[in-house]
Amino acid sequence: MRLTSTLDKMTAQELASVLRAVLTRHPELRAEVERTAIDMIAAPSVGDVAGEVHDAVTSLDTESFLDRAGPKASGYVEPTEAAWELLGEAVEDVLGDMKRRAGLGLHEAAAAICCGIVLGLHRAEDAGSDGPLEWAPDFPAEEACHAVVELIRAAAPKDRGVTRNRLVKALRELVPDWAEMITRATDQAMSG
Repeated sequence: MRLTSTLDKMTAQELASVLRAVLTRHPELRAEVERTAIDMIAAPSVGDVAGEVHDAVTSLDTESFLDRAGPKASGYVEPTEAAWELLGEAVEDVLGDMKRRAGLGLHEAAAAICCGIVLGLHRAEDAGSDGPLEWAPDFPAEEACHAVVELIRAAAPKDRGVTRNRLVKALRELVPDWAEMITRATDQAMSG
């Protein structure tokens, strides 16, 4: 019979506290922990991110969407507006993670997440989902451009050209029918 470790039963917050305590007691482990952390966050899978984004925007609850639309105490919310809000919230965390990694200097990881976002949105556009996507059919393409612009702007000014070129090349292969649109978005991000 295998006993479950206390660590296996702890929440993420509790585990983080344990890690901080161990590093306080054993500062010599800090470099190893840093290397492990970088290894863990430096190599996201474009396919995994694409699947996460696709699922997030195509599996939104129609009831939640309908609850947001219509007459409210603050006024009337158009169904299209409610759909855009919900869809934006569905990808918000992934966009935040992309910008966080760019801020940490993990440019390749941030670019991989951006490519995953764009690929996931591209797949969602073709999914024919009911609910919010039906009311906001332009969301996938526009949000893909937004993600690309956000990544370029999150890069240090000296790194923006490299980031732009990396994205254009990768996305031309992943979503060839969006290549022209993506290129225009990257050019816009570079000029302003």
